[in-house]
Amino acid sequence: MTQKAVLVIGGGIAGIQASIDLANMGIKVYLVEKKPSIGGRMAQLDKTFPTNDCAMCILAPKMIECANHENIELLTYSELAELTGEVGGFEAKIVKKARFIEEDKCVGCGDCAEKCPTKVDDEFNAGLGQRKAIYKYFPQAVPSTYVIDPDRCRTILGKKCGVCEKICKAKAVNYKQKDKVLAIHIGAVILATGFDPYDVAPLTEYGWGRIKNVVTALQFERMICASGPTGGHLRRPSDDSEPARLAFIQCVGSRDIRHKRYCSAVCCMHATKEAILAHEHYPKLTSTIFYMDMRAVGKGFQEYVRRAKSQYEVEYIRARPGRVTVNEESQNPVIHYEDTVKRELGVREFDMVILSQALIPSESNVSIAKKLGVGLDEFGFISTPEELINPFGTSREGVFGCGFCQSPMDVPDSVVRASASASKTAEVLARVA
Repeated sequence: MTQKAVLVIGGGIAGIQASIDLANMGIKVYLVEKKPSIGGRMAQLDKTFPTNDCAMCILAPKMIECANHENIELLTYSELAELTGEVGGFEAKIVKKARFIEEDKCVGCGDCAEKCPTKVDDEFNAGLGQRKAIYKYFPQAVPSTYVIDPDRCRTILGKKCGVCEKICKAKAVNYKQKDKVLAIHIGAVILATGFDPYDVAPLTEYGWGRIKNVVTALQFERMICASGPTGGHLRRPSDDSEPARLAFIQCVGSRDIRHKRYCSAVCCMHATKEAILAHEHYPKLTSTIFYMDMRAVGKGFQEYVRRAKSQYEVEYIRARPGRVTVNEESQNPVIHYEDTVKRELGVREFDMVILSQALIPSESNVSIAKKLGVGLDEFGFISTPEELINPFGTSREGVFGCGFCQSPMDVPDSVVRASASASKTAEVLARVA
């Protein structure tokens, strides 16, 4: 039984990697995740660039290792309430929200969700498709336990239903379950709260929410994913037809003094990957990427862009489109832009337009930072006061950060920094023990 313990906040790929590394050093880890399952944003991806490897094939084994490790205790559907004490002697209070399902009884059969009469928009699928009021967050969820949405469940809202309780053979449904407050003692904390997509609705010039065939990059990712709402088939929202001409608009909300001034780091390669995947699904399909600067700075990234041009019918136009209108007859989006290389104005019509929106620190960063007593920078990322000598430190000793919550980065960088953060945390624990 180890005397050391670390609280990891955030169950995405960075939090998972940090937890596994710490656990393998013999350190007890409490992994807190606010969603019903660990996996984070990577679970929503179909493939990863520049290798086009299956994202879930990489993530799922780590999720299972994390869940089965003797030194890791998963606290999903939970949030930090308070942190007191100092490095080596923190006490954290964790609110474990009621699932209204007895986790030790649920076998994940799905009979309850099949019979549930209430349908709501599915947030995991970026609002595309629907889920039930009782649901599993995604098919490969860890833990593989269902959860009832108390804001949607008819029984919890005082209406007549109770179907899931009647249908559950394991007797796992418990409408009277209450939130629990857990007090845990740890020596250090690692923040790995990840990111959220920026709300592009205020950027009305691009037509999202107004033009049916304008979607966000995350929505497109879920469309093209085999486990997504369309089963991996590309379909135009307006008429369910197969698109032949795609356009990607980069830096929607990022590198913009009206919204977010920073570069989100992954959008250029993400759009390139999506264009390649679309062409692999439909060889006659063509894609056009409107970009400000092509930031292909990682290993193999520039070669990935070259292959997209030469093998996958991807056209790159250096331009920042001014507006997107719609052809009312065909419902095709029409992009108005200035080609800054040719110095020409252009108007192009496409079947679908995909917006690569800015990626911002998780909305929970503000509340968590306040509870932890750590600072944020002007954009909401976790502040690192001594970045050169302590790149994972925060303004509170014993609290560390890793992954996208510190600054924009892709999956490999997040994993590397998570492992480094775990090493630094173990070093500090050894020093104060």
